[in-house]
Parts: sequence; structure tokens; C-alpha cells
Amino acid sequence: QVTVFDTSFHQTIPAVNYMYALPYEYYEKYRVRKYGFHGTSHKYVARAGAKLAGIDPDRSKIITCHIGNGGSVTAVLNGRSFDTSMGFSPLDGLVMGTRCGQVDASAITFIGEKEGMSYADLDTMMNKKSGVMGLTGISSDMRDIDRAYDEGNPRAILARDMYYNRIKKFVGEYAAEMGGVDLIVFTGGVGENSAEMRESVCTGLEFMGVRFDRNANAGARGVDKILSAADSKVKVAVVATNEELVIATDTYNLVK
Repeated sequence: QVTVFDTSFHQTIPAVNYMYALPYEYYEKYRVRKYGFHGTSHKYVARAGAKLAGIDPDRSKIITCHIGNGGSVTAVLNGRSFDTSMGFSPLDGLVMGTRCGQVDASAITFIGEKEGMSYADLDTMMNKKSGVMGLTGISSDMRDIDRAYDEGNPRAILARDMYYNRIKKFVGEYAAEMGGVDLIVFTGGVGENSAEMRESVCTGLEFMGVRFDRNANAGARGVDKILSAADSKVKVAVVATNEELVIATDTYNLVK
């Protein structure tokens, strides 16, 4: 039997990116640090996207965006995870289906005190009742949010705009951390199927060298495809993830 951890790809993240500025004793006693998730997916799409774009995955700066009901963005520097948006748990980072993502911790303790909520109640609120579900009161499914958005529902418009904008923030942050980017890859249920999300994230990134091809993007659903113009300094791609293949390959390499 072989166990493949979803956090394993992120074990190369340096301490400057995985540590929290909390009292160091909690790292020593409880190993409180960033672990990251979706590792098998980020590992796969970074290499598959590099092959598609014709670049060397071990000598490049890649940002992978696994976007679904849960979502995370990873900076992949020379083939290794350098930073990722999820943290000690999958709660951190992006706005998700039912998870709040990044939030001021004092806002949570304030709500807990006002509402008389236990730690378990707060955990449930942040993980199960927040995100686009909490913002809209409609659904955690982005297809439902899209429909409400098209109907002009103001809370759906706010939720989708926040959902998209948070992804763009991490792309910019990781490009700054790595000193540039060669390739941006979208994957996951939303990443592979939402042309609107991909266009929204890439719009405004021209200053980074992104020339997005809206025509190529429009018909791309669940396929591997380059979404940037031929002369784009930064390549953009959508890649259908294959976590099962990564697990099978890792298992084969271990037991052969």
C-alpha cells in the first residue's frame, strides 16, 4: 500500500514562505505552519503546461491556478513548489465555494465574541458557511452564481468579482515573489470550464507581459490549450488535471 499526500509537492517551500509570524513555540510544539494542498494537481499541470508551452519546467517560473469549489494558486519555481495560497489547512487563500479564504483573524474573534460562538462554531462558519455561499445565500456552485450574476443579482455580482479578483491578486503576488513568470496555468472544475474566470484574471496583466487570446479562450472547456497570443511574453494555458496519473506514477516509481 502506498500513501500519496496531497501536501507532498509543497514540501519544497522555503521557511520564509511556510512559517507564520506567531510565537515560534507553536511551530516547535504543534508544527503550526503552511502545508498547502492540491499538490498532486499543481505538480501535474505545471509539467503538462510547460510541455504544452514548449518551456523547460525545471528552468522556469510557473503559476498554477487550481480553481474549483476549493481552490489554490501555487508558485512553481524551477519545477518545485515555492509558495502556495492554502496554508495550515485548506481554509486559507482564495475565496471558495463555502470557505472564506484570507480574512483578518480579529474579524473572526470579534464575530465569535458577539455571537457567543465556540471554536467549533467558528470553524464551521469559515469552512462550511462562507465563500460565495455565504456572500450570496444562493449556492456554493459557481454555475449557480453565474446564472444569478447574469440576472443582475447584486450579491452574486459581488461574490463572483471577489472570487475572480482574489485569484488575480495571488498571480501578481507570486510573479513578484519569483521575479517574473513564464507561464500561467488554469485547471480544476472552474479553471478548466470557465472562460469568463480565465479572461477576468488575465485582463490587466499586460504590464507583466500577458497577451491573452480571447478567441482561443472562448471555446476552451476541459481541454489542454494555449490561451495566449503567439507573441505573448508570458504564456497562458488551460490544462485538464490528472491527479490519478500522478498518484499512479508516484506509486510505480516507489514500488518498481
